[in-house]
Amino acid sequence: MNGLYALKPWYADRLSGVRAALVRREVSPDALTLAGVVCAVGAAVSLAVLPFGFSAPLVALLLAARLAFANLDGALARDTGRTTRRGSLLNELGDRVADLIVLAGFLPLAPLWLVATAGLAATLPSWVSLAGAAAGAGRLNGGPVGKTERCALVVVAAASGWVMPVLAVIAAGSAVTAGLRLARLWRELGTASATGGTR
Repeated sequence: MNGLYALKPWYADRLSGVRAALVRREVSPDALTLAGVVCAVGAAVSLAVLPFGFSAPLVALLLAARLAFANLDGALARDTGRTTRRGSLLNELGDRVADLIVLAGFLPLAPLWLVATAGLAATLPSWVSLAGAAAGAGRLNGGPVGKTERCALVVVAAASGWVMPVLAVIAAGSAVTAGLRLARLWRELGTASATGGTR
């Protein structure tokens, strides 16, 4: 179920030098969260205004940076002892906003209903995971169409012009991902209740 999220430890290891440099320079984790949103804006604008194919390298670069910032903000907060409840809130909001902004880049390229459907569906896996965490379960991440896969699909659209199919895959795949997470959480929380938890 983890999909490309399984590569996160490898990716985090590649970013360890950057993380150490950020620690030395006392960069705020919140600044990295906001930088990820800025990268999402850049990717959306590039997708919307640049020709297909030509936009793909820039969209890929900006989305890779967006994922790097999403990885680094929490790691930097932990490394520097600056984890706060406000920081966690900003991190979650930043992720959701960045997701929606990237998909908004499709607005000039596809029907509003399809972009809106993909945007709504893209938020569902995270809401399910957050609800599970609030109920005491572990935080679930990953695919089959999680954040990393959605970024990869946007790059495919930028490279190929397959806007409608990509949005359909994002919408359907995100809904399936949310359903799989919900089923896993339902089993996990049911087991916890059976072994002594309370509702």
